[in-house]
Amino acid sequence: MRRTRLIGISLTALALVGYAVGVAAPYPGRSVTIVGVMVGVTLYAIGYDGGEAT
Repeated sequence: MRRTRLIGISLTALALVGYAVGVAAPYPGRSVTIVGVMVGVTLYAIGYDGGEAT
């Protein structure tokens, strides 16, 4: 699950950078960055173990 969490964090960070670039200089497909943030946060939430013992 740590890999899922790491992928979620990475995807969210990459999408936020893409969004910031899109605000500064609009480009085609910049709305995809919002989807990237949503998917990244979801992957992070799935990968979060919550501190429970397994």
